[in-house]
Amino acid sequence: MEVNKAEVKEQIEKAKEGSQSAFNFLLDRFWNTVYGFQLKRIQNEYDAEDITIETFSKAFDKISSFNPDYNFSTWLVTISKNIQIDKSRKKNASIHMQTTEATEEQVHKIVDSTPSPEDRLIREQNLAELLRCIKELKPDYQEIINLRYFQEMSYNEISEALKEPLSNVKVRLLRARKLLLEVITKNRQN
Repeated sequence: MEVNKAEVKEQIEKAKEGSQSAFNFLLDRFWNTVYGFQLKRIQNEYDAEDITIETFSKAFDKISSFNPDYNFSTWLVTISKNIQIDKSRKKNASIHMQTTEATEEQVHKIVDSTPSPEDRLIREQNLAELLRCIKELKPDYQEIINLRYFQEMSYNEISEALKEPLSNVKVRLLRARKLLLEVITKNRQN
């Protein structure tokens, strides 16, 4: 898809003013660029989608700081690359800590993989808490979270199930995740 620089610049300015249609335009226009970049880097579709969503979320939050002297797609790819690097560092640090902190005694212990009644209660409580938070969202957002995370549908499958364009699904999921994070944060502070 040929990118008309003047049109992109105009849509960025509208997005800076809060125009939802401008955000949709930018998401639709640059989704494949960011997603393709991540897919080549990490070779995992699910993780590439999540990083791409996170990229657009961060970019849209910081759109006012975008300098129009630069290429918008380069800015997005840079944000995406930084998110992926941070995730890799956290994952590697976690693996390193788990492997270096094990004592001889821990290494030789046989682990019982069956969850205790307490473990099950904690998991159920966490799931129950998450479900309560999801129920605080509008029904449209509840539905898309359910389809993506509980039914584990792909974006294309959600698009077909809801009979909505793929770009709408991506934007709605992006908004649903942000709102859910706000609800969870608010509930934990109370």
